[in-house]
Amino acid sequence: MTFASLGLHEPLLATLHALNYQQPTAVQQAAIPAILAGRDVLAGAQTGTGKTAAFLLPKLQQLLNQPAASAGQPLLLVVAPTRELAQQVADSAQRYGAGSRLRTGVAYGGVSLRPQIQALQEGLEILIATPGRLLDLINQQALTLSAVQTLVLDEADRMLDLGFSDEIRALLKLLPAQRQTLFFSATFPKAVKDLAYSLLRDPQLIEVTPENSTVDSIKQTLYQLDKKRKAAALAYLIGAGNWQQVLVFVRTKQGADALVKELALDGIKADSLHGDKSQGARQRALDDFKAGAIRALIATDVAARGIDIVSLPHVVNYELPFNAEDYVHRIGRTGRAGNDGHAISLVSRDEENLLAGIEQLIKRPLPMIWLTGFEPAFDEDLSRNGNPRKARAKAKAKAKAQAVYGIRKTKKQ
Repeated sequence: MTFASLGLHEPLLATLHALNYQQPTAVQQAAIPAILAGRDVLAGAQTGTGKTAAFLLPKLQQLLNQPAASAGQPLLLVVAPTRELAQQVADSAQRYGAGSRLRTGVAYGGVSLRPQIQALQEGLEILIATPGRLLDLINQQALTLSAVQTLVLDEADRMLDLGFSDEIRALLKLLPAQRQTLFFSATFPKAVKDLAYSLLRDPQLIEVTPENSTVDSIKQTLYQLDKKRKAAALAYLIGAGNWQQVLVFVRTKQGADALVKELALDGIKADSLHGDKSQGARQRALDDFKAGAIRALIATDVAARGIDIVSLPHVVNYELPFNAEDYVHRIGRTGRAGNDGHAISLVSRDEENLLAGIEQLIKRPLPMIWLTGFEPAFDEDLSRNGNPRKARAKAKAKAKAQAVYGIRKTKKQ
């Protein structure tokens, strides 16, 4: 199957040829004809399967055949949960529409409103924005949604996870009732599907990969080890494997910064990516990572959503996520666009319940192995229902009794 057979025309075909896009991916094969036909779409596909192009390409073609947008009245609105993802989609739109008259703008928080307002006043056919900044622009009367023909909610599940449900519903009230609506995401839990079906009209459901599944091209390795040795184990893996580019996931901003310092002690250049950093600092960290100036990027789940590196070889779960679906999102950063990828998880005893939740979600077991030289002692880790402080005290008292009395309690036969 070719892009031409899906209904795409010149000059988009020439652009795709220049970008070395040879064949459409599965999600593109399913979504492009449906979008060109005006259907609402509910599409679930893993990160790296080409879902951004799946909604941008058909909409660009349609916009090329329409009059230019008026000031402050975009025709295509793409809503994304994070600044990084919004910028990534905007970059893709500009790349696919290169050389055309179509104008693309991006709007997100953390930077000045003024340039974004100016771009809107000059006129944009395509606007990619985060929910909060979108409402800010509307409140500033710099933007009206009355001319929007198509709404795209990208990473819809993440938007709900981040608490943007109220913002999304507020935006929907400002949009024309007669519009095309497209939901794209890596996963679609029941809550998102329920919301989608309440908003979409006779949508075409596209699930290229089973819901909450993991990509076959990703090798998954789980090391069982003591929590206190995780930093040393990570440094060993990076050094012994000569990893030049590894994305490491942690749960907290403080944990990200602390791990950067730990790796520096082992001579490994790293930087952190999280919400407390300014947009400029986050972009510099990401640029340094892509350019190879740093070997490890330590990120929280939210901040990493916009990372788009096709050939990223390694992803590490330094800590397992509390939300099992985040595991799917995390490891989806590697093994993209048909490339092989390796996802490594460092699992301590207190995370075994989180691992069980992940296994239940993806419907497959994830056996753990030991990393040579970092075999777990378990003496300081939390068992499933235990108290580590009490366990240590009990073990200490038992050892003292054995030393003093020479007594070793045996189990009843």
